[in-house]
Amino acid sequence: MRPDLRRVVTAPALLATAAVLAMTVFLAPGAAAVPSPATPAFTHPLDTDSRYFPLVPGMRFSYQGTVTDADGSHLHEIVFIVTDLVKKVHGVNARVILDRDYNDGVLSEAELAFFSQDDAGNVWTRGEYPEEYDNGTFQGAPSTWIDGVRGAHAGILVPGRPMLGTPPFVQGRAPAIGFYDVGQVVGKDLRTCVPTGCYSDVVKIKEWAPDAPEDGYQLKYYAPNVGLVRIAAQGGDAQEVMVLKSLRKLGPAEMRAARADALRLDQRAYHVSKDYGATGRAHLPE
Repeated sequence: MRPDLRRVVTAPALLATAAVLAMTVFLAPGAAAVPSPATPAFTHPLDTDSRYFPLVPGMRFSYQGTVTDADGSHLHEIVFIVTDLVKKVHGVNARVILDRDYNDGVLSEAELAFFSQDDAGNVWTRGEYPEEYDNGTFQGAPSTWIDGVRGAHAGILVPGRPMLGTPPFVQGRAPAIGFYDVGQVVGKDLRTCVPTGCYSDVVKIKEWAPDAPEDGYQLKYYAPNVGLVRIAAQGGDAQEVMVLKSLRKLGPAEMRAARADALRLDQRAYHVSKDYGATGRAHLPE
């Protein structure tokens, strides 16, 4: 999860490049999505200093909340760590994120996610390797997707210059596993308070899966110079509500431990997923 970490470019820039993307987008009637640019410029893809989703190596985000479904309400926690590792995905260097999900205190998912920032400041999600666990027992990673493999396309998770009135944008698509997410900026200049503080100039992004209307919508709130601080739900079979509980920089020993954990996942992924083999090994930047 990418809190759901499934987890806009300014309209003129996005529309100018969207036409080159050979990908058909289907949404709810009346909604037109703008495909993500096929060939954005990534001059310095590791300069992940996005105003609304900065990815600084060593930062640890802890989210807490609940997921309510047909079985009732369950405690949910996500620990999201920006490691100092790099992985090349479809020819572009990406930051390696280590993400762990806990349901009722038990590990349910351990994930590596890969993000790059283009020259327009958009943060792209380039793939995910999510290991699934049942009562602590590894079950596999069937939802793995990698940009450029089996028709999968990277997408913009958080736009560099979010603007109201722009159309929905593709956040990622992997037909082989049925993954297809879109987002749309639906709020700006908001204020919200969570355990880590009160934030102004907050941007609200509405996310959904056009092929799975039963999932409803996720509403994500991004604070400047911090990132994701709140998740809310609108409709759907299961509702996830979470807030940023803590945010801190890891010390040297903690950073080494996080790096080692990420490298273990990276090594195992080559044996678990054939798609993952299209990527180079995760490594420290040279």
